[in-house]
Amino acid sequence: MTPSASSMQERKPILVVGGTGKTGRRVAERLVARGVPVRIGSRSANPAFDWEDPSGWAAALDGVGAAYITYYPDLAAPGAPEAVRALVGQALARGVRRLVLLSGRGEEEAQQAERVLQDSGAEWTVVRASWFNQNFSEGAVLEGVLAGEIALPAGEIGEPFVDTDDIADVVVAALTEDGHVGQLYEVTGPRLLTFAEATAEIARATGRSVRYTRVSAEEFTTTLARQGIPADFTGLLLYLFTTVLDGRNARLADGVQRALGRAPKDFADYARDAAASGAWAG
Repeated sequence: MTPSASSMQERKPILVVGGTGKTGRRVAERLVARGVPVRIGSRSANPAFDWEDPSGWAAALDGVGAAYITYYPDLAAPGAPEAVRALVGQALARGVRRLVLLSGRGEEEAQQAERVLQDSGAEWTVVRASWFNQNFSEGAVLEGVLAGEIALPAGEIGEPFVDTDDIADVVVAALTEDGHVGQLYEVTGPRLLTFAEATAEIARATGRSVRYTRVSAEEFTTTLARQGIPADFTGLLLYLFTTVLDGRNARLADGVQRALGRAPKDFADYARDAAASGAWAG
């Protein structure tokens, strides 16, 4: 599609909340490549954006034409819907109408935040994503890959892992093109894999020995406690690895195809590209 969206909000900057994260960084890079001004929403930016300090949100939103909203640490965290409601209210009060929210599949709290946006009167798009491929190369599971063992409390349930490049492409389309307002894009990869199967794909791509071990919830939380991970964050991770991976998301969705007119990236292609980039060189 040809970029329009009212000439991309008359070339006003687009605020990318979480602009240094997995999806935000990719969204920002794509917008810059299109010649769209970008304002990074992060604690290290100027003006700074911090979900825990609403007093700074006005400065981040001033003069902005649209915004991509990601919530840290996750929309499943307590207080997330309320925080999203407050940010959306400030955005609309400052004339920022095009809002794109990154959400999570199978998370009741995330869907509460979706409804906040949908009922706000904004020109909204929701991108509801499955588990990121890049969690294995840029996130919580990277250390396990490098150590040769991924140990998680996830069983034999298939997950349609989605690539963050696909997410970023959908988000950029929603921010800059016509035809995406009022759409909920549920984005997944093209097939279901268990964590053991995903680990095997990584082992093949790297040529290294990497195995998957299923551990109990107790073993998982004990290990994180020994690593000094805060209890509230440990609880969130346990929720994501157990409740959200209980089979409720073991199905494919067509969000990438609907938004972009193409198929999503397969996990094997992701693993091969990540290995070639040196992500697991260790």
